[in-house]
Amino acid sequence: MSKTALLIVLFFCALPYGNFKGFAQNDTTKKADILIQPEYLKAGDTVAIVAPSGILKNRQGEVQQAVDLLKSWCLHAVIGKHVFSQDNHFAGTDDERCEDFQNAMDDPTISAIWCARGGYGAVRILDKLDFTKFKAKPKWLIGYSDITALHSLFHNQGFESIHALMCTSLTEDLNDISESIETFKKAVFGERLEYTLEGSSYNRKGEASGPLVGGNLTMLHTMLGSKTSIDTSGKILFIEEIGEYKYHIDRMLQSLKRAGYFDNCQGVLVGDMSKLRKNTTLWGSSVEQLILDALSEYDFPIAFNMPAGHEKDNRAMILGRTVQLSVSAEQSTVVFED
Repeated sequence: MSKTALLIVLFFCALPYGNFKGFAQNDTTKKADILIQPEYLKAGDTVAIVAPSGILKNRQGEVQQAVDLLKSWCLHAVIGKHVFSQDNHFAGTDDERCEDFQNAMDDPTISAIWCARGGYGAVRILDKLDFTKFKAKPKWLIGYSDITALHSLFHNQGFESIHALMCTSLTEDLNDISESIETFKKAVFGERLEYTLEGSSYNRKGEASGPLVGGNLTMLHTMLGSKTSIDTSGKILFIEEIGEYKYHIDRMLQSLKRAGYFDNCQGVLVGDMSKLRKNTTLWGSSVEQLILDALSEYDFPIAFNMPAGHEKDNRAMILGRTVQLSVSAEQSTVVFED
């Protein structure tokens, strides 16, 4: 063996095995982060309405409103067979909810899957879903709240999805939620999304760029340690929450932090923190300060006041899409790449 060849062999033998393995893992991760964008909707396309989570008792009116809204956009709607089924807390049994969702994934005539409502239950069907046929004809997943579990699954399978209103978000007077509907329509038809957010003294200024991921904080915490937990490395994380105590929010952030969730994160976008509950022992600070304190050791920008979550003004966002985030005390901007 020549002297040069011997030196090469000795060099690779000296490398720690874990580091060498890490090189391959990093390459795989980079490839996985290039997400597939389903085709935007066009007139004549069909949207499947399904209920993968909570029960839809006496909600037929809102679902019909959703069908009518789609029709006004020259889209067709099909309603899952089990949407109005009832099994205790859920819109049918796990198998029934999974059947509707799987059928929508597999059907090549479907262009988008619109979730009727959130609540709780999506996590119970995650491991039952098969992406084999879906990969041949990807389609948009649309929803928020508990649907975060499905967004996380779709992200890790390599697909963009849309965080936006659901059928039960519709109100009797749609003018009450005009911004939510307008941005929802823009998202599904492929129009550019960009937002200028109201400023906040709590904002941590800075600029960042990266794919937007996230959703409901409780669901992100629920995914922790599983194969559907999202790797936030190089990404901008969006969070929103409803009906929690402040100490619950802190506990979830602390758990995520201890698991390394924020170590390589590029920025945090905070949506609505709705209907927070009051504990007998008060937390002692605002929820904004709570978030800043929990993330105090990181230097990425943090923007508050994103109108997305469990309020009427729930602007659509494309998860997995690269955004440019610029944050100052006066205002923040969120611009989605085309």
